[in-house]
Amino acid sequence: MTRRRDLEQHRHSLSEIRDIMNSMKTLAYMETRKLARFLDAQHTVVKSIEDAAADLLSFYPDILPAAKHSAAVYLLIGTERGFCGDFNHALVRRLASTLREYPVDQPILIAIGRKLYTLLEDDLRMAGSINGASVVEEVTDLLSRVINEVMTLQARHGSLGLFCLYHNGQDDIAMKRLLPPFQEILHRPRQFPHPPLLNLPPREFLAELAEHYLFAALHEMLYTSLNAENYHRVKHLEGAVKHLDDESDKLARQCNALRQEEIIEEIEVILLSASSLDTSRHEHQSLSARNSATTERDG
Repeated sequence: MTRRRDLEQHRHSLSEIRDIMNSMKTLAYMETRKLARFLDAQHTVVKSIEDAAADLLSFYPDILPAAKHSAAVYLLIGTERGFCGDFNHALVRRLASTLREYPVDQPILIAIGRKLYTLLEDDLRMAGSINGASVVEEVTDLLSRVINEVMTLQARHGSLGLFCLYHNGQDDIAMKRLLPPFQEILHRPRQFPHPPLLNLPPREFLAELAEHYLFAALHEMLYTSLNAENYHRVKHLEGAVKHLDDESDKLARQCNALRQEEIIEEIEVILLSASSLDTSRHEHQSLSARNSATTERDG
């Protein structure tokens, strides 16, 4: 009886944990639905800026500053919360492989998300950590903190080479260069026969476009990473919920088996009690019969 009660109590605890994890999975799924709307708009904004920059640079390639910088900064977008598998470990592995393939003297690391920072807090290359976003509404504030951190590093080191590593939502990790901007689109083929009409000098226009691009691209990457994080969390929690369901079913079978044993034992006790009662009754009847016979003989 005691063992069955222990198993039932354990099963009840697993059921409560399962309900909590299932709720977390539902919330993560709802975040992916919200982020899908933001991502479509943000992809369009970034592409529009890149197309405008490519059009401008196809006519004025000399206005793009040379890609020289005094420090290489790697911005790693991890997670603020857990239950998302090896999301953060994959970023650390990708960083290591990137630095092996493209060695950099004294790289500077910035980790976004407490779970990622926990993995890197003993790394001497860490320059700082930024609390990440848990829901889409926190991304705007997070972006401000990231920009402030980058500006602090610029004031300290001068021009930066800013690279961002993040999950791109396709079970892969992407690396994108943000500073100096537009290096990847410099040699795109010209799309239009005539240069764009500008109200500013081309170099000044490119500088303002680069500022907008930095904000838009960071927004896009933060949304994309948060969406990928919640997708990983849904998958991870689905596996955890299924495992808990299997464990609960296993405990239910064990409880049923123990209950059956208890019922059999109760039946055996009843049968033994009935047999003992029949024996007592038979002995009482025999004794009564002997007493009656003795009384008649004496009479």
